[in-house]
Amino acid sequence: MARTKEFDPDAALQAALELFWRRGYEATSMSDLVEQLGIGRASIYATFGNKHELYLKALDRYGEKQDPGLLEALSQPGAALPAVRELVRRFAAEAGSEQRSRGCFVTNTAAELAAHDREAARRVEASWSHLETLMHSALARAGMQGELPPGRDPKPLARMLIVLMQGMRVVGKASADPARVHDAAEQALTLLD
Repeated sequence: MARTKEFDPDAALQAALELFWRRGYEATSMSDLVEQLGIGRASIYATFGNKHELYLKALDRYGEKQDPGLLEALSQPGAALPAVRELVRRFAAEAGSEQRSRGCFVTNTAAELAAHDREAARRVEASWSHLETLMHSALARAGMQGELPPGRDPKPLARMLIVLMQGMRVVGKASADPARVHDAAEQALTLLD
């Protein structure tokens, strides 16, 4: 007869996400996870697999929980450029906020693991591709509605904004000057005028 879990796997996964997000993959040991989750090592392995599998599950959770309103925000009827501008400015504000030291879990994963971890890289790429698709759709709609200047190609423009937004997250973690990120965002947004 199978034993009933004496912990909430959902809460444990969220606690693992918070720890990995704060410390990174390499700096988090199984002992750290046991302490943070408040469950035994055997329970962690039985429920989530090894540390790497748990990290990937935490990354998947982050992707599910982050920005669920992006599609809605970028696909509202009417003018599309205000939503694009707002999104870029929101990334800049978050990068320059008090929470900046944590950064974005996806961006952190890209910097720490993507170069040598195929599964982590696949998840990072999926996250960025999703955001790029949403941005491209909004910019294409803006172009069809006459909001973009003639000759502006929505696809490379979307890619440039995504690269900028991810870069703002990296710079925001390291810079104590929020104006650096804010000024870069505003300069990039002039390409939409």
